[in-house]
Amino acid sequence: MHVDTLPNMKIYLASPRGFCAGVDRAIKIVELAINKFGPPVYVRHEIVHNRYVVEGLENKGAIFVDELDEVPEGLPVVFSAHGVPKSVPAEAEAREMVFLDATCPLVSKVHREVERHFGRNRHILMIGHAGHPEVIGTMGQVDSGSMTLIETVTDAETFTAQNDQELAFVTQTTLSVDDTAEIVATLVKRFPSIAGPKKEDICYATTNRQAAMKVIARQADRVIVIGAPNSSNSRRLVEVAEKNGAKAMLVRRATDLNWDWIGNVKAIAITAGASAPEVLVEEVIDAIKERFTATVELVETAQENVVFKVPAMLSRETGV
Repeated sequence: MHVDTLPNMKIYLASPRGFCAGVDRAIKIVELAINKFGPPVYVRHEIVHNRYVVEGLENKGAIFVDELDEVPEGLPVVFSAHGVPKSVPAEAEAREMVFLDATCPLVSKVHREVERHFGRNRHILMIGHAGHPEVIGTMGQVDSGSMTLIETVTDAETFTAQNDQELAFVTQTTLSVDDTAEIVATLVKRFPSIAGPKKEDICYATTNRQAAMKVIARQADRVIVIGAPNSSNSRRLVEVAEKNGAKAMLVRRATDLNWDWIGNVKAIAITAGASAPEVLVEEVIDAIKERFTATVELVETAQENVVFKVPAMLSRETGV
């Protein structure tokens, strides 16, 4: 098709989008560990939920495993950005392993909240999604039975407190801001003395990307979210788009685009989850430009300048 006959398309590009400080730090930790120790460096679970990132690190010398017993003696291991139960570093120490914790500092903050509530003999309600690595890691900070998972408003309405034990709540960092607020409101209404975080647990990046989505979803005929199917924050972006009246699709990269679904719409909004690299955003835009005469408008709703330091073991010897 000649370029003059291509249909017009307006692309609304969300800002902020893509990598957050925690993801950037986690990837950097793996790369620096490979530089320091030499390949291979083992990583327990996907460092972040994105196959493109994982495969890129594998090409550099990372080997991803499910559990520590898959790591050979004498080789270093990195824990993923989602956090791990306390049993994992305990096992690593028992085996005298060299390990690096790439847990996002904002997830570690939630872990400290859990320990504080546990120390005050409070039963802790964890608002989150069952089976997500962050939830498993957070609930693994204290004894089994000390925490209850709350996934929905219905869970919050039906939870039964035992005796007169004090309650507290924490949340997964990558939840829907609006849905979580509804669950928290239900808990506070039922248990007015329930203790909560001084500052909400949902991270700045999740909050900012969802706020941007609310803006761009109203401007476009279709919304494309670039991210992985197992990425909580990416899936929440799709939900936010749909709740704001847009038809949305989650794609890993440009090859996943459904051109029949896109059709000949006049405007598309694009964003990326916190673990999706910018190269995949550029790839999607380029694919659209092959089929449309497209112009890109940046829609900036916030600016981010958060940076997290890497562990001292790496920063001392690498000059980072």
